[in-house]
Amino acid sequence: MSNHNNYLSGKKIDPPAIGKDLTITQLIDETFLAYNAGRLREACRLYTGRMLEDDVTVGLSLTGALTPAGLGRSSLIPLIEAGFVDWIVSTGANLYHDTHFGIGCSLHQGSHHWDDRELREQEVIRIYDIVFDYDVLLSTDKFFREIMAAPEFQKEMSTAEFHYLCGKYVAEREKLLGLKTSTLIATAYRCGVPVYTSSPGDSSIGMNIAALALFGKGPRIDITADVNETAAIVLGAKRSGGKSGVLIMGGGSPKNFILQTEPQIQEVLGIKEKGHDFFLQITDARPDTGGLSGATPAEAVSWGKVDPDALKDTVVCYVDTTIALPIMTAYAMANHAPRKLKRLYDQRTELMDKLKKEHEAAVAV
Repeated sequence: MSNHNNYLSGKKIDPPAIGKDLTITQLIDETFLAYNAGRLREACRLYTGRMLEDDVTVGLSLTGALTPAGLGRSSLIPLIEAGFVDWIVSTGANLYHDTHFGIGCSLHQGSHHWDDRELREQEVIRIYDIVFDYDVLLSTDKFFREIMAAPEFQKEMSTAEFHYLCGKYVAEREKLLGLKTSTLIATAYRCGVPVYTSSPGDSSIGMNIAALALFGKGPRIDITADVNETAAIVLGAKRSGGKSGVLIMGGGSPKNFILQTEPQIQEVLGIKEKGHDFFLQITDARPDTGGLSGATPAEAVSWGKVDPDALKDTVVCYVDTTIALPIMTAYAMANHAPRKLKRLYDQRTELMDKLKKEHEAAVAV
C-alpha cells in the first residue's frame, strides 16, 4: 500500500465545459485527458515544451498523402517558417503533390463513394476524398521535366540539393503567378531546410527523372550522399552541445531513414553516440505486426536509434496525421515564439567534413 498515493497523484479528471471562448491551448490541456487524446496532449507538450528549445535540432518525417489534403499550407509551412522544423525526410509523392499548388493547379474536396470507373472515364484522379483533373499530373510532370533540363541539374547530387533546386524554380513560378506561399518545397528552399527522400525512385518525380535518364539527361541522385548528410546533421546537433529530436508523421521508409542516422553513426561509422534525444510519432500502425511503421521507441533503443536515457521523452499517439498535425501546429504556434532558422542546408559541407573526421578518428583507434 506504500505506493497507493503515488498512483493517485495525477491531475483529477474534472474538465471544464467546452464553450465558444475556449482556446486551442485550453482545449488540449484541459479536455484531452485520456486515451489517444491524452497522448496527443503529451505530444503537443513534448514538442512545444522540450523539442523546440533552442539547442534541439528537429527532424521531421512525412508519410502518407498529406500535401494533397492541404497540410503543407495549413501546417508544414508555418512550422518551417517559425523555425520549428530544421530538416525533413519525405516521400517523393508528398513533394510531387505539393508542387501542384505552386504551379497554379487545383485539387478539390470529393467523395470516397464515387464510382472510380466513371472517374477514370472523366479523367478525374482520386486520393480517397480528394479529386483533381488528370491534366494536373501531366502539367506537373511537364514542369519537372522542363526544370530538370536546366544546366544546374546535369550532375550527380543528393536529394537535398535536388529539392533545393526544385524549390527555387517552384518559388519563381509562385511569384510569376502571383500566388501566396503555398508549397512546402519552395518554403524549405527559402528557409534553408534540407529535404530528403529516402526512396527517390518511388514517386512521379522519380519517374520523370527516369524518363530523362533514358536520353542521358537530368540529375543523377546519389542516395549515399543522403545517408551520410543526414547522419552528419544528427552528429552535428550533438557535437554542438545540443540535442536531436525526431517528429515522425506516419511510418514507412521516411521513418526508418530519419532514425537510421544513429545506427549509421554508431554501428557503421564507429563513432561513439547514444541515439536521438526525443522521439514523437503520430501513427495508425500497430507494433505487433513487426513492421517498422509501428515499432515503438523502446524497440528503437535496442538498435541504438533512441538514447535509452531519453525514453521518458518519447510519445506515440495512435491517430490520423491529418487530425494530429494541425492541432500540434496550432498548439506550437500559440505557445512558442519563433526560433532562429538553423539553415542546415547551407551547413552540409561543414557538417560532412566533421563527420568524416570523427569516422577517421574512430577507425584509427
